[in-house]
Amino acid sequence: MRLHISHTTRYSYNQPVPYGLQQIRLTPKPCDSQAIDNWTISIEGGREECAFNDQHGNRVQLISLDAGQTETSITCTGVVDTIPTNGVVGLHSGHAPLWYYKRQTQLTQPGKLIRKLASDMPENPNAIDRLHELSTTIREAIGYETDRTDTGTTAEEALKVGHGVCQDHAHTFVSAARLLGFPARYVSGYLMMNDRIHQEASHAWAEAFVPEIGWIGFDVSNVISPDERYVRIATGLDYDEAAPIAGIVFGDGVESLLVTLQVQQ
Repeated sequence: MRLHISHTTRYSYNQPVPYGLQQIRLTPKPCDSQAIDNWTISIEGGREECAFNDQHGNRVQLISLDAGQTETSITCTGVVDTIPTNGVVGLHSGHAPLWYYKRQTQLTQPGKLIRKLASDMPENPNAIDRLHELSTTIREAIGYETDRTDTGTTAEEALKVGHGVCQDHAHTFVSAARLLGFPARYVSGYLMMNDRIHQEASHAWAEAFVPEIGWIGFDVSNVISPDERYVRIATGLDYDEAAPIAGIVFGDGVESLLVTLQVQQ
């Protein structure tokens, strides 16, 4: 499937900003399920200071805001060709070893609720089936509801309140999968919706490593493995390591954010 993507993140400030720094991960990752035909990132009100690949193979750019700005925007446009692979991303590669992906973080640290969820999972010699069962169990335990959690909500907290969004589903899956012995990671990316072109945010899901097969994606929010409608952007141990944009701004001004996203054939 040939997907055309346009994604703009616009920050506005009610006072001029003396200094700001943004770290962006907005370049799709080449893998067995996708090939990048073209991709450009344009910046208004700032400039790129440096770019590098992190330990996960994510392309990271460091953007500084021009002094005195009241508005800054980052726009990504491009075309990605995706291939249906039943969620299989491919064998492990990169600098980080597999055992690294069994490490819990502050956002994925399991408490008694996640530990019980994992321990209650029935034994199944088929690893893929077991991971799909885990995905379904989490989706039933955490209903999809916006404005109930934020980027700082932990997996344990989301499971406790029983509501969340794709980020919370992914964190909970990653946490529980690691307890079950699977290396697991968080994925940020895009999803072409069947009922709309315009979206308000990017998407998130999880991947687990199964020996002899490799990394396999699990979108808990939609209870499926990613298909050709999905585009992988960044991976990490949790949201913090795969966030599309993160940064700091100095000054007393109030910041407002507007995101426009289109994913279509």
